[in-house]
Amino acid sequence: MDSRLAALQSRLGYRFNEEALLERALRHRSYGADHNERLEFLGDAVLSLTISSLLFERFAGSDEGDLTRVRAHLVREDSLHKVALSLGLPEVVRLSEGEARGGGAQRVSILADALEAVIGATFLDGGFDAARTLVQRMFGEIIANTEIGNWSKDAKTELQEWLQARRLPVPGYRITATRGQAHAQTFEVECAVPALSLTFSGEGRSRRLAEQEAARRMLDSLKATDQPGSPLRS
Repeated sequence: MDSRLAALQSRLGYRFNEEALLERALRHRSYGADHNERLEFLGDAVLSLTISSLLFERFAGSDEGDLTRVRAHLVREDSLHKVALSLGLPEVVRLSEGEARGGGAQRVSILADALEAVIGATFLDGGFDAARTLVQRMFGEIIANTEIGNWSKDAKTELQEWLQARRLPVPGYRITATRGQAHAQTFEVECAVPALSLTFSGEGRSRRLAEQEAARRMLDSLKATDQPGSPLRS
């Protein structure tokens, strides 16, 4: 494990003074009592603050709503999972035998949580400047090369705003099916607007993605019927 930790630190571009912090950041709760959930909690806050600071600097003329949407894209589970894969976290995350056999080392949520825990461990080991440098190394290029207009509202947000503008209740979401092995599951989610007697389903490799797909289908249908004279128009 020592050589793998050394290789990970090289990829991170940060050398830990207290390597035990990094070891703890890589331990899933299935591995034992000294797991990474507290570090994940801390890392989540550090990540959010750092991304907010970087966006504040990059997009000086943008309002709160635009910055919030970009941040949401950057810190969502799927984005963190991609960074975790690029750092080789599946090779070093520590899991119970059962979790490992079930493909836990490739699970989106486990790797995203481990990445946040590594950020939290870096903060404790080297302070905020070290953690900020780490996050900037992970996300700086994508922030520098994007434009605010490329980050549109997600379907769930747009659907909620569409309904609220017409004084209709917000939609409800529920999982209707889960298929596949734990590390490669497909979720089916139902989006319902009871006030309009409408229901649409969506699928995705995470609950969030399935909800977004169901919301998109609902929104497309509502927009198609939102014509002059329609009872949906306010």
